[in-house]
Amino acid sequence: MTCRAVLLCSAMQCHRALFKRWLLLTGRKSMVSSVHLSMSSTLSKHNGQLQPRRRQFHWTTRYWSQGVEFTHVRYNVQRLGFAAVTTEDMMFFDGLLPGRVVTDPDILEASNVDWLRTLRGRSQVLLRPQTTEEVSRILRYCNNRNLAVNPQGGNTGLVGGSVPVFDEIIVSTAQMDNIISFNSNSGVLTCQAGCILENLSNYLNEQDFIMPLDLGSKGSCHIGGNVATNAGGLRLLRYGSLRGTILGLEVVLADGTILNCLSSLRKDNTGYDLKQLFIGAEGTLGIVTTVSILCPRKPAAVSVAFLGCDSFEKILDIFKESKSMLGEILSAFEFLDYNCRAIVCEHLKLRNPLQEAPFYILIETSGSNHDHDQEKLNHFLEKVMACGLVTDGTMATEENKIKAIWALRERISEALVHDGFVYKYDISLPLERIYEIVTNMKNRLGKRAKRVIGYGHLGDGNLHLNIVAEGYDQQLLDSIEPYLYEWIAQHCGSISAEHGLGFKKKNFIYFSKPRTAVHIMQQMKVILDPKGILNPYKTLPPFSQ
Repeated sequence: MTCRAVLLCSAMQCHRALFKRWLLLTGRKSMVSSVHLSMSSTLSKHNGQLQPRRRQFHWTTRYWSQGVEFTHVRYNVQRLGFAAVTTEDMMFFDGLLPGRVVTDPDILEASNVDWLRTLRGRSQVLLRPQTTEEVSRILRYCNNRNLAVNPQGGNTGLVGGSVPVFDEIIVSTAQMDNIISFNSNSGVLTCQAGCILENLSNYLNEQDFIMPLDLGSKGSCHIGGNVATNAGGLRLLRYGSLRGTILGLEVVLADGTILNCLSSLRKDNTGYDLKQLFIGAEGTLGIVTTVSILCPRKPAAVSVAFLGCDSFEKILDIFKESKSMLGEILSAFEFLDYNCRAIVCEHLKLRNPLQEAPFYILIETSGSNHDHDQEKLNHFLEKVMACGLVTDGTMATEENKIKAIWALRERISEALVHDGFVYKYDISLPLERIYEIVTNMKNRLGKRAKRVIGYGHLGDGNLHLNIVAEGYDQQLLDSIEPYLYEWIAQHCGSISAEHGLGFKKKNFIYFSKPRTAVHIMQQMKVILDPKGILNPYKTLPPFSQ
């Protein structure tokens, strides 16, 4: 079997395993047997070589949306004046994408509901293009017909940017999953937008390179969605943001125009850097179809330290020491509080290797010389222990032990799903203020919240604030918002650090951006998408606000 076939099989198994695990975690054991995969025969011959055929992923999850209120009802949204899909429209789509037009309500359920099961649309059509040209023809047709379009990747977003609000046509990138090229001299990978992040990581690992982006949702998120939300991830401290590592994009505009800015050059100072418009735009300005990204070499030596700490102030002191003593080999600095550790051990049965502590720190180093890196890390650990900054700690250099420690951090989101209804907030703040808001919200909400937890990427000031309740409670939400956003604005933070604004946060954008900036964004939207068909109801407030 070819490498390509192995990647596709891996993707198929990963999607099915992840979805079944979600069902089990949320108590839907009876639904597991209804999850199946429909696909064509595994391999075909082309020019004498075995090639993988494309799989059709069909989740038959009849009860996926059970209990999830329609978004437009819960939030009192009025449908804009888009056309409705007709029989003639369906004939066009069927002719363009034979066998890749989905209308089965059971299959559409999973694409109409967000990952957190808090938002629900009612789209009746899902399209699965395989090429940029097909996306172009879809958008050209929809623009002419005034049909609203909802771009969708892995649907792992947390702010409702990837699911319809009404009956928008879903354009899925799931079958745009080809790795086009990789240059081992420059480290530039070019691939389609539907490639799953973990599959790209596995492919690059075989080439002795790594993806500069690593997320807890890597087994299901798409690189196009990562670009559209400007995802940060676990190693932004070392490799920077996507805005710096994305070298080029191919994007289809609302009228079907293909904008090819697919450069593989690190330096190109000719005019405006147009690709930056689409990074973080959440599919409102165009649909990303192809990505070229700069990938670093795989580090020869990786070590992880997991430390216990009794105050957040000491975490800040440890962070200062890590930057001073570990310098160029420091690749991640994550923190989590006691409640984070408690839920992953309670719901996922993970083992905590340390004594109980109010806070935990995960530090990763990556370098080219194991002995050199180990010596630096040992000196660092000796110092923070001797100074009383750390109460307990463990270190790992073996891959399986490293993965076990990382799981305590990466699987927090998964454990939260099992803990209750979660109000999730992805924010950034000055470092000294990061945990202050967690304490503040605990005091404000009291017993109305089951848990208030905080964890995140200390290296870039990114906090994941999660408030857990037994179920959705509008009064509790009113106590959180807009108070939380007002507090963030007062302390010079951002209401969205890496997940975008989507549907849930669009009207709160003024807490992070001045009205002049928002007005310019709205003008850009009108220029590139005058009919407003691309991902409506998302990212930006109405022009009149």
